[in-house]
Amino acid sequence: MSRDPRELISPDLFDKLTERVMKDEGHDRDMAERVVTQTLVFLVACAQNPGAKLAPSNATDPGWHAFILHTKAYAEFCDRVAGRFIHHLPIMNDDIRSGNALARTVEALHRTGYPVDGELWPEAPTCMNTCNHPCHDSDDD
Repeated sequence: MSRDPRELISPDLFDKLTERVMKDEGHDRDMAERVVTQTLVFLVACAQNPGAKLAPSNATDPGWHAFILHTKAYAEFCDRVAGRFIHHLPIMNDDIRSGNALARTVEALHRTGYPVDGELWPEAPTCMNTCNHPCHDSDDD
């Protein structure tokens, strides 16, 4: 049986993040919960793969944005799960545009042991602007 990524944060924080995604993205509760759940899986993948430059999907990036707005909870989560802060650096490069970063990310997601919602992780990027932001161990690159 797969582990439940919701157990990584308190139910209260999960609800706050879900509400924020609903407000910001216009999603219904079910979709917002899926986004937040997959954001947590993504952050675990970042924690387990330092330096891999994983990138969220367009669907999950709003969940990361919502979490970052809860700065104390986000910093505590990063410290507990990764032992370091997981930075969100808004860049666009050929690695992201080509889909290579997303493919690498999906592989890393599956290695976490958490369920992966394939509908939120398309096989190719769905935009060509600054929609994907890789996770980094520091702001140096």
